Amino acid sequence: MIINTFARNNYFMKPSHIEHIGIAVKNLEKSIKYYEEVLGLECYNIEEVKDQKVKTAFFKVGQTKIELLESTDPEGPIGKFIEKKGEGVHHIAFAVNDIENKLKQAEEKGIRLIDKTSRKGAEGLDIAFLHPKSTFGVLTELCEDKNK
Repeated sequence: MIINTFARNNYFMKPSHIEHIGIAVKNLEKSIKYYEEVLGLECYNIEEVKDQKVKTAFFKVGQTKIELLESTDPEGPIGKFIEKKGEGVHHIAFAVNDIENKLKQAEEKGIRLIDKTSRKGAEGLDIAFLHPKSTFGVLTELCEDKNK
């Protein structure tokens, strides 16, 4: 099999790591108990992101985080997701540098954007979403920690 090395080395996004995996849950308290009591993980942060109508809880597994997402409004994105698809994996988030440029480049490559510019998300990260219709059915979040 011949591998196109130009294509392989011509990445524009090149995330540094998986920042987190977002999981939609109906009940944050019950879900936290599972992650702590069954998996042995420690919830290190709970916060509400009012403009996204969500309450989040975070766990760390190596360098990757698990973000539990409970809707604070049935009409919010997580509330609608759970109503349509039930609880489960909601999105995968990649850590990137220069998020605004990455969004511009993604759009130039034909990727449909949910967010044309970044916005503030949980844990103070700048975030933006790529539409799952352009990413093979996976809601993809880009995250940048501008405090690093």
